[in-house]
Amino acid sequence: MKFYSTNNKSLQVDLATAVLQSLPQDKGLYMPVSIPDARAVVADIQDMSLAQIAIAIATPFLEEDFSPAQIRTICEQRIDFPAPVITLSDHLHVLELWHGPSLAFKDFGARFMAGVMSNLAKERQGQLTILVATSGDTGGAVASGFIGVDGVEVVILYPSGKVSPLQEKQLTTHGQNITALEISGTFDDCQALVKRAFHDPDINKKYLLSSANSINIARLIPQTFYYFEAYRQLSDLCRSQEVVFSVPSGNYGNLTAGILAQRMGLPIRHFIAATNVNDIVPSYLTRGIYEPKPSIPTISNAMDIGDPSNFRRIEHLYDHQWSEMKESISGYSYDDETTRRTILSIKQNHNYIMDPHGAIAYLAARDYQKNHAEDEIIVLETAHPAKFLPVMSPLVGDIDIPERLARLSRETKVATQMTNQYESFKSWMLAR
Repeated sequence: MKFYSTNNKSLQVDLATAVLQSLPQDKGLYMPVSIPDARAVVADIQDMSLAQIAIAIATPFLEEDFSPAQIRTICEQRIDFPAPVITLSDHLHVLELWHGPSLAFKDFGARFMAGVMSNLAKERQGQLTILVATSGDTGGAVASGFIGVDGVEVVILYPSGKVSPLQEKQLTTHGQNITALEISGTFDDCQALVKRAFHDPDINKKYLLSSANSINIARLIPQTFYYFEAYRQLSDLCRSQEVVFSVPSGNYGNLTAGILAQRMGLPIRHFIAATNVNDIVPSYLTRGIYEPKPSIPTISNAMDIGDPSNFRRIEHLYDHQWSEMKESISGYSYDDETTRRTILSIKQNHNYIMDPHGAIAYLAARDYQKNHAEDEIIVLETAHPAKFLPVMSPLVGDIDIPERLARLSRETKVATQMTNQYESFKSWMLAR
């Protein structure tokens, strides 16, 4: 399959270029020239495992560059953990996406991407350097997915003081081929440094650069898998013909993947874009005006993004038609105090603990239900609540910490501190 730039449809490249280059030189984002028809997967979905779903969805994207055996190996080895649907109440369900190694939904994208990239990098016979900006969970998932992968090094940029302590340990304790940069600034600053580096001829002369952020199309392909898996489980539970997804939204890669799944033929009635006070997209859906602004720190830190990259892909998928996007997506935003009350309410009413991001998606689902009482809604729970102990413990008390996370808490943080000025970052890159 070929991939084109959202800024120029005639600029088409192969999979290796789209994945390893990450960003087109015209500063657009790569999209597939055609969206595969997966209605046959939907028809047979009750007889399929998650790995089989992944293989069926991934094949049209990868088959020109990977053999069927390679695709099967990537999907079976990299998507080797469950994504269960839990029913909270009538018509309201939770898709738990935190059962992977780093306890966040981004394990789907990062581990799949690591399998794809390592194979492509071997063919190129060069060292691949992955630059990734993180607002919380991306860096941990990427570090876990790429640790020890031959021919690949990872440089993670994260905003100082704006990720939780355990999230920070997931970024800074691996060593080997993983390097962490603690940036004085926001996630948007980190993302800006990464994007600028991709268009810097001096850095590109020295490095073969790629990105593991959701700007990379290889992150979005595997994120479609769990939309199909959620539908499989829900249709088995309640025989629903169409579903609504409530998606915690920061850089909007998760929502973009859902739209791709819908365009493939998955029966999705509607999307709910749920976020914190960084309400750039909900505001756009209300007013039709896109106004990026500096991000505001919140307790749902993975959504502290003031200029979400994947909005450009979403806009592209809806042909820049605000009215069509508004019909398909409802936007909601909430402040920290409302989020805290919701976490407590979920615990009291359902004896279930949700992290701050999932809690926002839950509240948006409940608000949407006021006018759509019969719709089956799946809330995406994107991270294990133990990753946010400073927020969660005062609200719900002790939380069991999975051993793979508790073990990291005992490790020593290793990170290079740096300003958010591009010249400092560039000098560091060139001096390595």
